[in-house]
Amino acid sequence: MKNKLSTGGLVYSTDAGRMCPDCRQPVAQCVCKQRASAVPAGDGVVRVSRETKGRGGKAVTLVKGVALDAAALAALGKQLKAACGTGGTVKDGVIEIQGDHIEKVMAALKAQGHAVKRAGG
Repeated sequence: MKNKLSTGGLVYSTDAGRMCPDCRQPVAQCVCKQRASAVPAGDGVVRVSRETKGRGGKAVTLVKGVALDAAALAALGKQLKAACGTGGTVKDGVIEIQGDHIEKVMAALKAQGHAVKRAGG
């Protein structure tokens, strides 16, 4: 009679080092990082809008459709926050700037060569 462990798959090994929990590959060969750093496909137009939903009536300027990877998007968010003199964040490929700064954000993006449109009312 065979042991349960000898008939099954690999239970534990230190041969490959740390393993990615998502793709089950060694961290050096992880394919999750490549998927996360892929640039989202869009129509090439950056849309700037103002939103107050779910924020207690406070206005937030949203910048959507910027075709940059995560690191470049965070750097652009930092530049826009500095240009407006306010706080903000980058979530799920959308830059959120605290306050109603649509005109400043559009001017800063046009200066960097982006095609900008005002979205919403």
